[in-house]
Amino acid sequence: MKNAIGVFLLAAAVIVTGWWWLGQPVAMPSAPLAAGEKLECVSYAPYRDNETPINLSTRVEPWRIEEDLKQLAPVTGCVRTYSVHQGLDQVAPIAQKLGLKVMQGLWIGRDKAFNQVQIDGAIAIARKYPDAIRALVVGNEVLLRGEMSPAALAEVVREVKRQVPASVPVTYADVWEFWLRSPELVEAVDFVTIHILPYWEDLPIPAATAADHVVSIRHQVAKSFPGKDIMIGEVGWPSAGRMREGALPSLSNQARVIQDVIAAAKKEGFHLNVIEAFDQPWKRQFEGTVGGHWGLLGAASRAPKFGWGRPVSDHAQWKLMAAAGVALAAVIIGAAFILIGNGVAPVYSGYVSLQVGVAAVVGGGLLGLTLEQAMVESFGSAGLIRSAMLLFVAVGCPVIGAVVLGRGLAIPSLARVLGRKTERPSGWPEFALGVMFAAVIVIALQTALGLVFDARYRDFPAAALTAAIVPFGLLMIGRLRAEGRRPVAETVAAIVLAMSAIYIVYNETFANWQAVWTAGALLLLAVILERATILEREPAARG
Repeated sequence: MKNAIGVFLLAAAVIVTGWWWLGQPVAMPSAPLAAGEKLECVSYAPYRDNETPINLSTRVEPWRIEEDLKQLAPVTGCVRTYSVHQGLDQVAPIAQKLGLKVMQGLWIGRDKAFNQVQIDGAIAIARKYPDAIRALVVGNEVLLRGEMSPAALAEVVREVKRQVPASVPVTYADVWEFWLRSPELVEAVDFVTIHILPYWEDLPIPAATAADHVVSIRHQVAKSFPGKDIMIGEVGWPSAGRMREGALPSLSNQARVIQDVIAAAKKEGFHLNVIEAFDQPWKRQFEGTVGGHWGLLGAASRAPKFGWGRPVSDHAQWKLMAAAGVALAAVIIGAAFILIGNGVAPVYSGYVSLQVGVAAVVGGGLLGLTLEQAMVESFGSAGLIRSAMLLFVAVGCPVIGAVVLGRGLAIPSLARVLGRKTERPSGWPEFALGVMFAAVIVIALQTALGLVFDARYRDFPAAALTAAIVPFGLLMIGRLRAEGRRPVAETVAAIVLAMSAIYIVYNETFANWQAVWTAGALLLLAVILERATILEREPAARG
């Protein structure tokens, strides 16, 4: 009992210390805006919960738009919209009442009939509320989507310009590279609106140098189009989601990038629109987790995520996560001690005691990260199921693994676990461990193959996989290779996981520590599977 208490106290101390370190606020640069100063403009979309602009039947009531704009009025003097349907034609009159300006967007694509509805609606708004309209943005990233030619877009821009008051400037917005490829479009617009999103660049830009990248690209575009005003129509950073090379989505990085870019805009004297006002959950369907976390304000809370110049914690709930981790460590250690039974020597002696402690630290320490990921990555029924499965193995494997370590058992082969009833392990701990092992293999293979063949929007479940796999690694340590035939299923899975892990690191680069960590967990599982015969044949090492 004394050994058990000692192992628990040590594990709890490590878990709490780790979470305390993770939860420390990150210092920010000085506030880029003076007291009472507002952002120049912010992208605004009114969709909440399960609403999406893809569903044309969606209709946002004016009272909700007014509610949002009242909340944004102290933050910005302007909002940018992207269409005139689904209730967004009401933004201009509400904004005018609240003293806000609007960069009114109209959505242009392949559908000519839909385009004309957008054009007519935007023209009507500009004529009725010219004082509220800062500019009309005729189309958004149409060239990027490949839905129209530059010449056709230029003609639409000219059509709109001919029918709106001269006081309303007209522009088009797209990623900066497409402007450089389409100089003929420049002549049609009153000013050039470029999107610079360092996270989404073909060569992703880390948060620390994002502002310098924005300034550099703007200079490049301005040099290419002398005499034209260049506005940055979208710039921002995600607060959650998967890394792209060295570009890490996090709340502290979001706060830093936006504040650095605002400071650079003030210094360089260029116009700037930040994307975006509120998180938009619907974007996760098309861009993965990261797509739904670009807002300055949360989707559900409608509250600001950070304050200008104030320290930001990437794990504000660290105390709760630490408590959950300590509780799981207690369950892991308690399970190994209480459920040992059957006259087996005390678990908390020597080497096995250390192994159980490691399982408790890893499982308990990574539980909080697994929970955090589940809360932001669970989109739709498939996402919920996947998060539930990851949480299940992240919690279950350390607990069952600790019991098996204490009993001196080994991992049964998949053939035994999935075979006929008479061939299955007779003891429940060994059978339960085999079932958990099979579940981990399935999840790991799905993760690995997804990151190989369809990686762009997939997250890296490194924490959950590590918590689930480490207990099996502990069971493998100290065992010598046995003679005998290797199980086919384990061998094939090991090869697939090892090859996938190598490709994932190659594809994502070593700059992406989320990818490297995930690949490391997959490689560990591959090694365990490659040595599967010893886990079936050799007795457990005793300490």
